[in-house]
Amino acid sequence: MLHYEIQGDSLIIYIKDELDHHAVTYLRETSDRLIEAGNVKNIVFDFKDVSFMDSSGIGLIMGRYKKVMFIGGKAAVTNVGNAVDRIFKISGLYKIIEKYDTIQEALYENRK
Repeated sequence: MLHYEIQGDSLIIYIKDELDHHAVTYLRETSDRLIEAGNVKNIVFDFKDVSFMDSSGIGLIMGRYKKVMFIGGKAAVTNVGNAVDRIFKISGLYKIIEKYDTIQEALYENRK
């Protein structure tokens, strides 16, 4: 189950439960449609309710980062739990994507 919200030029994706191959397929298609519609410049992934993420989740985040980067946008993650945080550190995602404690903090920083 996923929930999307657009605030200004930012797409917020609230991810629930597991970010695995099955969830990634749907999330990729939906988020790409919203980004390509032209109103989204930045993307924020909220991991508050994520219990598991595999390598397909890493690919999803990197792909969305590349999409918004090419239009001058930013990508961020929020509410990252310990298990997912470890995956982000090991994969090197934090070198290209900012981590924030809250969605509001990420939105504020994306406006700069």
